[in-house]
Amino acid sequence: MIEPHAPAPPSAPPFRGGPARLSVRPATGRFLVLAGVFVCAACGLVYELELVALASYLMGDSVTQASVVLSVMVFAMGLGSLAAKGLRRQAAAAFGAVEAGLALVGGCSAMALYAVFAWTGDWGGLWVYGPRCLLVAFSLAIGLLIGAEVPLLMELIQRIRRQDAGGAVADLFAADYVGALVGGLAFPFLLLPFLGQLTGALLTGAVNALAGGALILGLFRHDLTRRARWLLLLANLTVLGVLAFAAVLVDDFERLARQAVYGGDVRVAVQTDVQEVVLTGGTRGRPLDLYLDGRLRVDGRDEGRYHEALVHPAMAGPHARVLVLGGGDGLAAREALRYPDVRRVDIVEVDAGVVRLAREDPALSALNGHAYRDRRVHVMTQDVFRWLRRAPTGAYDVVIADLPDPGITASTKLYSEEFYGLTRRVLAKDGRLAVHAGPVAARPRVFWTVEATMRAAGLGTSPYRVPGRDTGFTAGPDRSSGAARTPHDWGVVLAAPGAAPPPLRLDPSGPRPRTLTPRGLAADARAAAGTRITGVPPSTLVHPRY
Repeated sequence: MIEPHAPAPPSAPPFRGGPARLSVRPATGRFLVLAGVFVCAACGLVYELELVALASYLMGDSVTQASVVLSVMVFAMGLGSLAAKGLRRQAAAAFGAVEAGLALVGGCSAMALYAVFAWTGDWGGLWVYGPRCLLVAFSLAIGLLIGAEVPLLMELIQRIRRQDAGGAVADLFAADYVGALVGGLAFPFLLLPFLGQLTGALLTGAVNALAGGALILGLFRHDLTRRARWLLLLANLTVLGVLAFAAVLVDDFERLARQAVYGGDVRVAVQTDVQEVVLTGGTRGRPLDLYLDGRLRVDGRDEGRYHEALVHPAMAGPHARVLVLGGGDGLAAREALRYPDVRRVDIVEVDAGVVRLAREDPALSALNGHAYRDRRVHVMTQDVFRWLRRAPTGAYDVVIADLPDPGITASTKLYSEEFYGLTRRVLAKDGRLAVHAGPVAARPRVFWTVEATMRAAGLGTSPYRVPGRDTGFTAGPDRSSGAARTPHDWGVVLAAPGAAPPPLRLDPSGPRPRTLTPRGLAADARAAAGTRITGVPPSTLVHPRY
């Protein structure tokens, strides 16, 4: 039996469509509407986080991508709310249509964005503008639809049982914010690790369509005409069918897209707790390539030149105790282990999955000389910054910072003055630090910012620039900057405690590098000096300069 509606207080706005004809008690109806708000809010936040995460992976610079997504989406939510004011007379039908559209757009957004990235990534400017324009378009569309929900839901909840506007808004936003909390926690802890970005977005879209469709077709079906009920049912079934079809094909799609990005020789592709790790080649004479989150970090054709230049100048002095920060691939450790008087090599790597591949993958373990079989090697799978804060003082003769490029937002703290202060503390009095500081020719200001930051931390520096062979190795701090995709060189800064720059030389009694000579090192230092930019301020945690 339907309870009659209580008379409205004078301050309440008049109904536009009259009281809702419900088949449940008003209290139950309000609960179901708020439950729908909860689910839809959770789905909306998942779409938002999905766009931020995928855009950061595809285009780099997570701060920029998050700012673009959030600002465009919030702006669009305001427009959506204004646009929905004119739909309040048909609030039930409009809300059902909005949720069907949101489920389709949000559920397919990740797959569409990845498709544009994969199949247009090499078309010049499309590398930058194709995914970015699509990112803005999806953010705008999702924001418009999410914004339209609020006035429509306000109308529906008031039609069940009238109350003062402040109380209705409080109930609505309480359910909305709690749903957002659940969606925000579900994305990183459930959807992303267990389903991945694409399947997670598709499942979220399906939940969104089911929740919106069930709320309107179940609770407010009497407010719809027969034609509207059938159209809404058909729309939701179509959306669910599209999402289910995409979910069935998602594995094949990922495989084809991955081949379009990395080539047809992908051997290993795993999503660890930290990043996507892809190995290509390494068999039938094909050089091995290692990609981390789409960035080429190891090129089998040229990695020897890079790792020799990074490690050997730092070993020209006491080197019994060596610390490698990053370098989970084992290649920097391989060079350090060539010195027979090295007693211990500690590797601090945040991604246990990379270490596992470096140990177990035949091609990668062969490339690193089976470094992880050496008893002198000890691995700590921890955040590098956090580990340094607890590391013993003066424990290492040599520290090798084989870290991602400073232009990657997640790595910015590892090129800060605070980070180098911690690193200086673990160095012995006559110890040495070698830092990979990104390509010099493509990003000279970043390189000299690293050098200035190290000096600000109390280190004397000797910068040098090692020419590469345009293979793209260690490429791309951010895909938003096409200039850095194929660097012509690698910048390295050798440092030691104190103001005096350490001499740039090789250990005459140590192993002979294949690609490095004392004369070549001197030329590399002169080449770097020719690009010097003076007056650059250091980078800190609270004021990053990269």
